[in-house]
Amino acid sequence: MKKKIKCFDKYEAEKLARMIFIKEGKETFITEILNIIDNEIVVKLKDKSAHSILLKDNSQVESFADFIQSVFENEHKIVNTSIAEDEIEITKE
Repeated sequence: MKKKIKCFDKYEAEKLARMIFIKEGKETFITEILNIIDNEIVVKLKDKSAHSILLKDNSQVESFADFIQSVFENEHKIVNTSIAEDEIEITKE
């Protein structure tokens, strides 16, 4: 399954891609969504730190939250991410 998420800008897309998936270890560092405030998502990482990511708008936030939930529930795994400007494509299996 693939999903494209539009971020606020290229920096936010790169930040999200780094937090979601590390290719070498095939790991997902985001463990949960702590809060959603308008177009901002606050996520918790494996190291217990919290980070904010700005997406393009509320619909992108909802789309990302819905897509990533099955990963948090260990039903799917992230297998790849790619970035094109302010957009990130996430692939899960």
